[in-house]
Amino acid sequence: MPRSMVFILATLLIDAIGIGIVFPILPELMLRVGAEDVAQGSVWGGVLMASYAATQFFFAPVVGGLSDAYGRKPILIAALVLLALDYVLMALAGTFWLLLLGRALAGMSGATYVTATAYIADVSKKEDRAANFGLIGAAFGIGFVLGPIIGGLAASIHVTAPFWIAAGLSAANAIFGIVALPESLKPEHRRPFRRSDLNPFATIVNAFRVPLLALPLVLLFVFEFANMVYPTIWAFYLTALFDWTPAAIGATLAFYGIGVAFTQGVLMRPLIRTLGEGGTLWLAVICGLIAMVGLGFANAVWMVLVLTAFACLSDMAPATMTAMTANRVGEDRQGLVQGVIAALAAISAILSPLVVTRIFEIHADDRGPYLPGAPFLFSALLIVAILPLLPRLIREGRADALKNP
Repeated sequence: MPRSMVFILATLLIDAIGIGIVFPILPELMLRVGAEDVAQGSVWGGVLMASYAATQFFFAPVVGGLSDAYGRKPILIAALVLLALDYVLMALAGTFWLLLLGRALAGMSGATYVTATAYIADVSKKEDRAANFGLIGAAFGIGFVLGPIIGGLAASIHVTAPFWIAAGLSAANAIFGIVALPESLKPEHRRPFRRSDLNPFATIVNAFRVPLLALPLVLLFVFEFANMVYPTIWAFYLTALFDWTPAAIGATLAFYGIGVAFTQGVLMRPLIRTLGEGGTLWLAVICGLIAMVGLGFANAVWMVLVLTAFACLSDMAPATMTAMTANRVGEDRQGLVQGVIAALAAISAILSPLVVTRIFEIHADDRGPYLPGAPFLFSALLIVAILPLLPRLIREGRADALKNP
């Protein structure tokens, strides 16, 4: 594996630790800043996630355009520095509004994923992109093993301790990048940064006008919208269902991270060789549907653990669809396309937490039938809606591969 790929995966690993370190403490953190109970705290947590996604939506296409014009390295380093500052702010925040400001600033640092994905597209052959994008998921999976464990244990010292740890990791990662990261985008493959790149709406519209891009972008958006139910609801769901502590919630997230790391780092490449990208995509989507329906009705720990394994397999779907999208554009547009993908994911992350936390709030107290898993059933309906479009996506991908080998 090239040194550049090793570094990018290490970067994403440390970034994922910083993200995952916060998830187990969300219910306790919301109570600390004034939420009355878990149900209300879930709504506040949804607002925090939506604010992050809103700023990411406006900045992701800009960041993608900047990385196409000036290279991946400087944009990636700037994002890591901003993320470190954000964690410091959140550690010091004593009110919900300061937390909200911190998450909004963190959305600006969403360039980490956008630029890293464009970097991998730069250094990968077309036939290797799906598997290499799967390595991103594997790096995040390992990070989510370590992050929740660290977060759950650190929270026993103080609820803000995980933020200080995340800030230190992000700062160290930025320094590592300055010293070790080579630039991946050659000058001849760069394109000028245009004023239109500052407008995320115009950028998305222009991307949809590129032949064969509309369908994979739409499917990615819907799948990401449905999949947002996991980070949004998970801690609140387990708290309502089993009254678990942050450490116990962190353990389940670690289990999930191990599954994602194995699925995308070990299993995905041979699956693509055996089933092809289309067969792998079908497997991932069906597993996602099984996981969401099952979690909707789960009432025992063993059920949650078994269904989490299916959820890990479903995480191959975004990587596969991202590769299908990236293979349809040239090298000078990889940053732009990855920025648009991130912007659409951000839109889903704005809307989905507001929707699923409201569904959870209704079904986690006495205002409706007690069914904490109701948000998972809603997400399952979204997955069902995109099933008829998958054959067309796969056919177009095969036709494009034959035309542009």
